[in-house]
Amino acid sequence: MTKREQFQQASLLNVTRRHFFEECGVGIGKIALASLLSGAFHRTAAAGSMVDPLAVRPSHFPGKAKAVIQLFMAGAPSQLELFDHKPALAAMEGKPIPPEVIGGQRYAFIRPDAAVLGPQYQFARHGESGAELSEMLPHLATVVDDIAIVKSCKTDQFNHAPAQIFMNCGFAQPGRPSLGSWVTYGLGSESDELPAFVVMSTGSGISGGAANWSSGFLPSVYTGTRFRNAGPPILNVASPAGADARLEAETLGLVSHLNRRTLTRDGDPEIATRIASYEMAHRLQTSAPELMQLQDESPETLALYGCNPSKASFARACLIARRLVERGVRFITIYHEGWDAHTNVAGNVKNNCRATDQASAALV
Repeated sequence: MTKREQFQQASLLNVTRRHFFEECGVGIGKIALASLLSGAFHRTAAAGSMVDPLAVRPSHFPGKAKAVIQLFMAGAPSQLELFDHKPALAAMEGKPIPPEVIGGQRYAFIRPDAAVLGPQYQFARHGESGAELSEMLPHLATVVDDIAIVKSCKTDQFNHAPAQIFMNCGFAQPGRPSLGSWVTYGLGSESDELPAFVVMSTGSGISGGAANWSSGFLPSVYTGTRFRNAGPPILNVASPAGADARLEAETLGLVSHLNRRTLTRDGDPEIATRIASYEMAHRLQTSAPELMQLQDESPETLALYGCNPSKASFARACLIARRLVERGVRFITIYHEGWDAHTNVAGNVKNNCRATDQASAALV
């Protein structure tokens, strides 16, 4: 036995039962999780077939909702100008921030000598609920009894990207599954022609990037698919002009055959994801163009959303989201970023509400 082998053997003798569970608990959990996630693939691989990872699954509890459309206002909107009226701020306008607000902490963009800014817009009560909404939300005010306004949420994340990821994944650091990934993992999708989890964006972009719709440690088949808001929803899906359809079909058939052989041999769920991606891309060649034909909508519907079918906008994204749900897509997120108002709060709120209020109410 070499000195290295003697050292390794002696080291193993120092590993106590408690140390083993403390240091290796995470690894055991990952092994168990991998077994749960890939068990179906291994069982079917032996039979030479593949379970559809996005097949509809029964829920543990009966629910009325069949799909989710998440409107993510990134930036973020000032609740003080939209949903949470603070009359006392008007009396405090121009005065120094009370010490208890800062609490001895240091915050980005908040100077200790900063002055209070009072409400920039008027509030009024609406509906039978009497909920107070800003005058900048005239359309949402008409459906206020059909929505819930939660005022008890809080966070210690004050930078854009970590806060967005925290909101979507429950953790500020990338690497965890997003809400859309969990929903599609748990319930599957009712659409065979479109992705189960679709992401769109308007405004100035998404600070947190793809981590917001990541599948994390779940198989990547549950990752969100990003759609463009104008033109083809996904680039390079359509066959190039002059392509031989027969040759393309034979090529795809060969690729599928090789992938399925590898899946049968290895049982890796990521290979199943690869197969599903190729098959979905092929189906999108026909389903995507039909989805984007907003000219099929009635003039009344377009007017309800405030949508110009030929122009990329939040309203257009909302209308596409409704069409996705009608076609069985399980989860859609629309990001509208641009609410970050360090200056010109009144103008920022006005412009963003003009872009989002009408279509949001139309969806409701």
